[in-house]
Amino acid sequence: MYELDQEYIDQLETLAADIQDSEELQQYLDTEEEEDYTRLKELYEAKIGALYEEVANDKPLQLIPFELVLLDPAFEGLFLPRILGYSVLRGEYDEHFRYTRPQEHFKDILLAICNSANFEILKKRIGQSIQIGFALSSDIWITNLINSIVNKKVRYYLQAQKLDRYRRDTDRRIGYLRYKQQFKNDNYHTAEFPDSANTLPIYFSPLKHFLIYRINTQANNESIIPYIKNFIENPDFQGTREHLQIMSLYANFFDINKEDLAHLNKHFNATRASMPDFVEKYLEFLLEMLESEEMKWTSESDKRISLLLDRKQSDDLTQYYDLIDIVHSKGYINPETQEAIKAFYDQHEGLSLINECTRQTIYRYFAGFINNLEEDAYTDYFEITKQFPIYMSIFVNQHFNQNLEKISMNYLQKLLKHYTDKRGKDYQDIKKFVSTMFVEFGFLTEKEVVELFKTKRKKKAAEG
Repeated sequence: MYELDQEYIDQLETLAADIQDSEELQQYLDTEEEEDYTRLKELYEAKIGALYEEVANDKPLQLIPFELVLLDPAFEGLFLPRILGYSVLRGEYDEHFRYTRPQEHFKDILLAICNSANFEILKKRIGQSIQIGFALSSDIWITNLINSIVNKKVRYYLQAQKLDRYRRDTDRRIGYLRYKQQFKNDNYHTAEFPDSANTLPIYFSPLKHFLIYRINTQANNESIIPYIKNFIENPDFQGTREHLQIMSLYANFFDINKEDLAHLNKHFNATRASMPDFVEKYLEFLLEMLESEEMKWTSESDKRISLLLDRKQSDDLTQYYDLIDIVHSKGYINPETQEAIKAFYDQHEGLSLINECTRQTIYRYFAGFINNLEEDAYTDYFEITKQFPIYMSIFVNQHFNQNLEKISMNYLQKLLKHYTDKRGKDYQDIKKFVSTMFVEFGFLTEKEVVELFKTKRKKKAAEG
């Protein structure tokens, strides 16, 4: 665990003192009325939340120690229901929606709430968090937790939060994803860097997803970079799949200074030279990122790797990035680019990793263009589709064609919702294009086109 900066400790101590000295707390202690506790909550939870957000943005590795400070009774349980939810969502789960490891931080926060003098009020805000946390936990772990509680009323309350409806995998999945939605705008993500070969597989997945979150939100990662550098240069990690992926995330997406770039260059190319299956494992990771809907991939990532590569190492990776440099510099609709792609593509097996990465890169260009088109720019869509047959012919790949179909159908539905006057010029232009080109592309059959544009008859109102 990482230490919390002294400046944050000082601010939390000041907040705790302010809470204990406040008139709002005194009023609540005198009356024990919930509305008085609510006033205390409204005043101080916002202040705790603002400091929490600062730590989450700038020093995210310190979030757990920050949360542990809040377990002090001096904070009167304020903000604990929120961080209880965060602890539920941080846990890594398997395909059955069960935690892969016991969530001890969830347990610590829950026990602090259960032992709080304000439990009767706090329990009104934690039921759903406990239900989902218990749903993903093992029965033995839950039983041990509940049995550690002395107060019978609290034990009965916790037992009631273990719901039968979450016994099935599908119901746990639905419940978890629905619960997660309410926190979608909150920054609670943190991770721990492994310090040995034994902890590497344990910490890897949460660390990877934490870094992806930081990348996608374009967060300030200055405080994380020293830990990534230590990770990259650790000889116990080098040559592993985990090391390659964390290093590749750093190389593809982080803005780093000249000194750190030299450090990365040294270790990236050394690993590339010493790891026998480096190219294959790298391309596997690259394809995973290119296919991921959560990963905001841009051409800048490719440019970073291209500059990083030692061109003296002549392998498939060098050839791939030589090609991608052409795509990014000349554009994917340039005939010279298309000829280069065809020549490169034909040198490899159709379903090889390197060809899949090439296809996915081109698809990303199409998707990025079409998905950002407004309704009144449909002629731009007509124009870009002139490139479809060229790439369909180069790749001869059904999955690629299906991806083009998907983004095209999504845009078409967007157009049909916007242009509803079936006699209007815009509607007729769209209908004419779709009737011809969607059939030619293999997106729709003639019969499906007829059904798509068929006027739905309105049901006659029942005579009264």
